[in-house]
Amino acid sequence: MLNTQTALIHTVVFGGVIFLCRSLPFILFREKTGLHNNNENKKERLKSFFEFVESAVPAVAMTVLAFNALASPVKEAVDAHTPNMTGIITLGIIPLAAAALITAVLHIWKRNPLFSILGGTALYMLLTAII
Repeated sequence: MLNTQTALIHTVVFGGVIFLCRSLPFILFREKTGLHNNNENKKERLKSFFEFVESAVPAVAMTVLAFNALASPVKEAVDAHTPNMTGIITLGIIPLAAAALITAVLHIWKRNPLFSILGGTALYMLLTAII
């Protein structure tokens, strides 16, 4: 449990980081008067960089979230093995594997992240209620 001083420090630091992340685009893309060709070139390179980030970050973020979501339950399933039960995976991993598979299939089929995440989540909730 955090004490009050540590919690306050964390709150201030996280608040500053969030404020910086929210205000940085406005700082970088503010309009300046009297732009020269050199500034236009810099502006174009910056725009190109942000277009790359915009296209790459969603896929990277979803990949990190997917591996993070799968890591803990898989570790628990592996840790649940006893020497007498080698090769048998606990039933708890079945809903996880099925939901991950259906999420991937739905995303490949429809190319809609919201649809695929909702479909995988619904299947996971249904299977955990049944199993």
